Amino acid sequence: MKKMSTEVAVIGAGPGGYPAAFHAADKGKKVVLIDPEVNPGGVCLYRGCIPSKALLHAAKVIHEAEDAKAFGIEYKKPKIDVEKLFSWKEDVVTKLTGGLKTLTKSRKIEYIQGYATFNSSNALIVKTADDEEIELEFENAVIATGSVPSAIPNVEFSKNVLSSKTALSLGEIPKNMLIIGGGYIGLELGTVYSALGTDITVVEMLPNLVQGADKDLVNVLHKKLKKEFKEILLETKVNSVEDLGDKVKVSLEGKDGAIEKEFDKVLVSIGRKPVTDTIKIENTNVKVNDRGFIVVDEFRRTSEKNIYAIGDVAGDPMLAHKATHEGIVVAEVIAGEKSAYEPAAIPAVMFTDPEIAWCGLTELEAKEKDIDIEISKFPWAASGRAMTLNRTDGLTKLIVDSKSKRVLGVGIVGPGAGELISEAVLAVEMAATAKDIALSIHPHPTLTETFMEAAEGIYGSSTSYYKPKK
Repeated sequence: MKKMSTEVAVIGAGPGGYPAAFHAADKGKKVVLIDPEVNPGGVCLYRGCIPSKALLHAAKVIHEAEDAKAFGIEYKKPKIDVEKLFSWKEDVVTKLTGGLKTLTKSRKIEYIQGYATFNSSNALIVKTADDEEIELEFENAVIATGSVPSAIPNVEFSKNVLSSKTALSLGEIPKNMLIIGGGYIGLELGTVYSALGTDITVVEMLPNLVQGADKDLVNVLHKKLKKEFKEILLETKVNSVEDLGDKVKVSLEGKDGAIEKEFDKVLVSIGRKPVTDTIKIENTNVKVNDRGFIVVDEFRRTSEKNIYAIGDVAGDPMLAHKATHEGIVVAEVIAGEKSAYEPAAIPAVMFTDPEIAWCGLTELEAKEKDIDIEISKFPWAASGRAMTLNRTDGLTKLIVDSKSKRVLGVGIVGPGAGELISEAVLAVEMAATAKDIALSIHPHPTLTETFMEAAEGIYGSSTSYYKPKK
């Protein structure tokens, strides 16, 4: 068996792993980066964030062409070249992962395509893509193995029963599709296939879509999706899923009893689970909690002082940008710098149409924690820019401390909400008050003004939206 040694071994080259490796190398550390894929990128680049956003952009173009009828511009029904569409999506992935390969080489990081398991608290056994085995001794290790789609008990993924991975590489447009789960992944992919011409049915066991987001934001999305999707079935559970070969038979049970339906495809999108069961952490003292997440401290250090965990394996929220930030923190800690993971706001974005984005404290969390807050909402119907876009269905929501007026949280629903939320993240992180936002001159006409006007609303009426005094 070949033997190697390194200062830092990073297991997993996703949006947590490769930033950790890059920053550690930039700080002079000898780094080995291990991943099953031919290039860095992880689930996010290969089977998640990037390919889904490429397809969502295509869906956006289709929707905007349809919406143009409202102001006198009408296009013919789009002709969709499915093979070219999915090929273009793969080209985007190839360019980005290829770019990461170049950055890895530039930093003189040893990249090993393969699988790593712990042999001890100071060594890994790496099985390469060429079936070679390497014993890799390390001073520090970073676990960044990510997550995989959760499955429904007794339901196996197949050609017609899809995970997010297979749904992104389907290469065809089914006539109809059932989406099990009303969260990020399901609604984003539902948006894609609905725009391409698929009849979409969503089934969600809970009373609302998008758990964790405030209901007033979700309601705006729900209202639009009800027009675009065939059905949205809330408080409905799935009893069974049977792949018949040419169809999938599904038994559903809702408030009105049990029903059976058939679909061309079924997408299971009920969440993701951390990958901790394939790396033999039992050969270390690393602890895992009852949800399968690795237990870490504010430095992302596990119960083994030289082993760290970041990204999806280290707990919620399971978001790429959270993993990247953790990777940078870990690299700094390993390099002996003063650093800790302590964000005040981690933005969440759902790239549906309209998009939903939020950060900091939600209204729901404030009620659960009995925090005294004040809320100001600015409807996009009062936004000149929203009117020029023919998209007045949005809403910007500001949550502040009732006494100090410090910005605690922000929620936005509308086109481009994911781009708009970054100003709110900065406001929460910098402990800005609503007055700081209200007195910051925003360009006109833009959607960013809705944040300023929501802040003005904390102190009374804003320029564009009058609220009668109570």
